[in-house]
Amino acid sequence: MDFVNSIMASSFLILPLLLSLTLPLSYGKLVPAIFIFGDSVVDVGNNNDIPTIIKANFPPYGRNFINNTSTGRFSNGKLATDFIAEMLGFDSYQPAYLSREATGTNLLIGANFASAASGLYDETAVLFNAIPLSKQLDNYKGYQEKVMELVGTDNASLIFSRGIHLISAGNSDFLQNYYINPLLNIAQTPEQFSNVLVQKFANLVEVCFLISLTQQDLYGLGARKIGVTTLAPIGCLPTAITLFGLGQNECVERLNHDALVFNEKLNATSELMKNRFTDLVLVVFDIYQPLFDLISNPTEHGFSEVRRGCCGTGLFETSFLCTSLAVGTCTNASQYVFWDGFHPSEAANQLLANDMIVAGQTFVP
Repeated sequence: MDFVNSIMASSFLILPLLLSLTLPLSYGKLVPAIFIFGDSVVDVGNNNDIPTIIKANFPPYGRNFINNTSTGRFSNGKLATDFIAEMLGFDSYQPAYLSREATGTNLLIGANFASAASGLYDETAVLFNAIPLSKQLDNYKGYQEKVMELVGTDNASLIFSRGIHLISAGNSDFLQNYYINPLLNIAQTPEQFSNVLVQKFANLVEVCFLISLTQQDLYGLGARKIGVTTLAPIGCLPTAITLFGLGQNECVERLNHDALVFNEKLNATSELMKNRFTDLVLVVFDIYQPLFDLISNPTEHGFSEVRRGCCGTGLFETSFLCTSLAVGTCTNASQYVFWDGFHPSEAANQLLANDMIVAGQTFVP
């Protein structure tokens, strides 16, 4: 009898967990919409039809995505944000705002405004003809107008306030601008540049930092659930090791140090903003440590290769250098932490998304 009672007690403990795991599948979306801003880590095709060389709408990109389609995602398959959308109960992904899919009721689940080669620092995007974050914010305003026309101001406001706004930016500012741009790296130390980037982030979320009266920031546009990713261990990216590793086949410590300094400042600034606005749910997603763990202990997570990306030689290829002509592209990307020289593989993205879902529990009512 005691054994039966023990089993029944365990069932009562396990049942809520099982329900929580199946809730999105059983009861629909946990949030009404997701809005995504930032760089190539989250771009799903906004760069496809703009005059930039930073694109991923050709093979072998997307070879493991739905119907083996190259959508503009910088991966062999799904991005972390795709997995997050699935786990939150969405049965389709937020469309690239500049795509033909971003029309009508498709907009009601949110939209993706990200642009590869963009950053917190608008000048980074300008270097590559990408879409700066300031323009992404303008596009979000245009999106809001369309949604208000579809469902009315009150219903639209609920979508904006209850939807999750995700920002992924900063890696390109360092790797594709600061480290290779003497106009920046001579004039400013990495820590000074971090200060500039963190202030740009603060301005994106809340311009005045005290009270938002103009609609020039996410808070002023009604966003109340905002998530921002930290910098990755940028010194461990294959391209970074190739360019800045001085021939050493290991992570570049000074680059990782710069990332950690930035991340510390980002966390401190986010805490100040959360304390100032009681209705703002602001979550900092730590990308650095989970990705560093995959790189440091690959076999524990099912990976066998961390130094090279799957595409081509894996040492530097990304975007137009990662094509179907790239010699040496691997056959099994799931064994690789990186798909190309800069971006995680689908397998790595899934693990990163799992960590983000746990960290973002406060977003779900």
